Amino acid sequence: MALRSTLLRIVVNGQQTRQIRELRTKERPGVTKLREVLEDRLQDIKRAKTWKHERILTSPQDTKVKVKGSEGDFLNFCANNYLGLANHPEVVQAAKNGLSKYGAGLSSVRFICGTQTLHKELENRLTQFHGREDTILYGSCFDANAGLFEALLTPEDAVFSDALNHASIIDGIRLCKTQKFRYPHRDLNELEHLLAHSEARLKLIVTDGVFSMDGTVAPIKGLRELADKYRALLAVDDSHATGFFGETGRGTEEYCGMLGAADIICSTLGKAVSGAAGGYTTGPKELVSLLRNVSRPYLFSNAPPPPVVAACLKSLDLVENSSELRERLRENTRAFREGMAAAGLTVAGDDHPICPVMVGDAALASDLATGMLERGVYVVAFSFPVVPRGSARVRVQLSAAHTRDDVTRAVQAFADVARTIGLVQK
Repeated sequence: MALRSTLLRIVVNGQQTRQIRELRTKERPGVTKLREVLEDRLQDIKRAKTWKHERILTSPQDTKVKVKGSEGDFLNFCANNYLGLANHPEVVQAAKNGLSKYGAGLSSVRFICGTQTLHKELENRLTQFHGREDTILYGSCFDANAGLFEALLTPEDAVFSDALNHASIIDGIRLCKTQKFRYPHRDLNELEHLLAHSEARLKLIVTDGVFSMDGTVAPIKGLRELADKYRALLAVDDSHATGFFGETGRGTEEYCGMLGAADIICSTLGKAVSGAAGGYTTGPKELVSLLRNVSRPYLFSNAPPPPVVAACLKSLDLVENSSELRERLRENTRAFREGMAAAGLTVAGDDHPICPVMVGDAALASDLATGMLERGVYVVAFSFPVVPRGSARVRVQLSAAHTRDDVTRAVQAFADVARTIGLVQK
């Protein structure tokens, strides 16, 4: 019997191997046509010098990383690891404990096979952290934004979106059948004009708290005043603020002295808070109940894995119990911005650890990033279509885990490369 089973496996495996080999060697006409069409598009991207190169890290996310194919460490200035928690030993241990106690995941969505106490604990913690009524977890903040607008808004309603809002907000709005308006970046006058002429049932103003490519902060006070004046709701995506922006890390509202200003907050757990993954929406309990029942990214996606949830809970402990990391991040941000100004380079944005080094020309921005990599500093250039034409930049992001020597080294490297490529005068 054992011999027969072995022979059957050999025959079956042999047939599968032949089928796989045929798939690799005999291409279908539709795939051939697809290759022709996509090759033209890919060549257009390369000619425009906007090709995205993904470097492969062979180490954990940290202030120093190893890159496949390169020798030595790179000083990392392009991560959203604002508080340095992505590889924090307590966060890593919490993830291991979560894996041991709760397993890798539930293998399905929450309303089908149940949820775990860990997920409810994180939702409750986030509700308390933001001072809201309820919170719903998603796999990412992209999912949170994708699931909000379609669930909430109808053709009787209207949404008013800042022109520089994140792609997840843009895509989420595209999915819903509502009246759609876009106002120029942080332009309260134009927003008021749009609100005043709208007769929608629900009016929803939506904005990034901090804009990821520019480091600019939303005018929360003015937005709240307009929302009240025109009976509108205010939603804020606080992904680049939660956990570290504001005195206690409560985000853009707190930084602007307007705690509680937003009616709805969508944010991420994949940046300052653990650096792993996950997102959420927090706000009125009726809204969260609606999202649990009709929000498609929630209903049709698995919940965040238990190790990720456990890591987020530990990160919240670190955020709430000490201000040391936030203070260190503010000091690093100040030192970098002052050093770059002294070197004759323009850093855009407000008082935020997103520090876009403005270049303008896409090719020159690419040269600047390449020169920095050659000096062992890991940064990335951004150009159209990620940012508007003519506003190419190298985005730098500070972390609390950077030392003052790290910051000094990065500033000096920028100054040297900028002179070499003619961005500043020698």
